[in-house]
Amino acid sequence: MMVPLRSLFVRLLVAAGGFATLAAGASLPDPKIDVERAAAKAKQVAVFAGGCFWCTEAVFEEIAGVEKVISGYAGGDKKSAHYEMVSSGRTDHAESIQITFDPAKVSFGTLLKVFFSVAHDPTQLNMQGPDHGRQYRSAIFYVNAEQKRVAEAYIKQLDEAKVFSRPIVTQVAELKAFYPAEEYHQDYVKRNPDNPYVVINAIPKVKKTRAQFEGMIKK
Repeated sequence: MMVPLRSLFVRLLVAAGGFATLAAGASLPDPKIDVERAAAKAKQVAVFAGGCFWCTEAVFEEIAGVEKVISGYAGGDKKSAHYEMVSSGRTDHAESIQITFDPAKVSFGTLLKVFFSVAHDPTQLNMQGPDHGRQYRSAIFYVNAEQKRVAEAYIKQLDEAKVFSRPIVTQVAELKAFYPAEEYHQDYVKRNPDNPYVVINAIPKVKKTRAQFEGMIKK
């Protein structure tokens, strides 16, 4: 297996986590605006970016109704959709995940709640915990107008409720294309549970997901 360019040594020198604290006694509310399930019958796709795709992939693979998660790149062009180039921070890509889900079992709005609650810190600009650079930015790449409407409404809802101690910096941008990452990045957490970066950064998010969304975890 090819060894990723991601420097574990540098990453481990930086404290993991770093989530903006929620306001006292606050928790993330359900989205007031969501895609109506009656209008969402076929399988759908959502594309999120929230730091290292190893971590976000592992979180969403836990959620019932999510049928497949692929790590990859979004925001840039095809010729630069390679890990070595994206990791340089000199492309327009963000490490992203493509989620295929059944809207009869989990809504797009619910996926957004997971994204903002446990998958990453939406208040960190061009970074996520120990990872720094535009390739680790927080972004929602919408695939249609309905997703754009729901995403923008939920960000506004969270900001107005002041549930975070800092403003949300998540971008909402149209998905031009999604490019799957190299094979060794897929299911990385499951395949490398003892990797130091995974132990410190990814596993805690998975555990938090199972605790906070207990009723939504796959059996």
